Amino acid sequence: MDNAKLTLEEIEQQLTDIKNKESELQRMLIARREEQKAEVAEQIRDLIAEHGYKIAEILPLIENKRKRGGSPVRAESGERQYTRYIDPQNPDNVYVRGVLPGWMKTQMTEQGYDPASKADREAFKANYLQSVRG
Repeated sequence: MDNAKLTLEEIEQQLTDIKNKESELQRMLIARREEQKAEVAEQIRDLIAEHGYKIAEILPLIENKRKRGGSPVRAESGERQYTRYIDPQNPDNVYVRGVLPGWMKTQMTEQGYDPASKADREAFKANYLQSVRG
């Protein structure tokens, strides 16, 4: 085709056709990329399952951007492990964390500890209570 002999309208039409074709190719490219992402995701799911893991166990390792400290796999709220403190004189008396129970305040006062003092609370837990992890 001899471009020098094209009319203004023909040139404009060709430009419109090229832009339309480019838009169509862009849509096709995006669609194909989405298809490939879905295929890759399926392959990853299969690979994780093949090795006996759950996606939730592996995903934080892939997404983890922090370089310092902490565990790469974050425990879910129901899986957190807190130290439990058990009264050796009465195993039904258990303190996990948070507000001090009445039995603990009473025993601390009887032993000469101040329940309002963090240092006294820590000393009481270390000296008089049995600690059990998780």
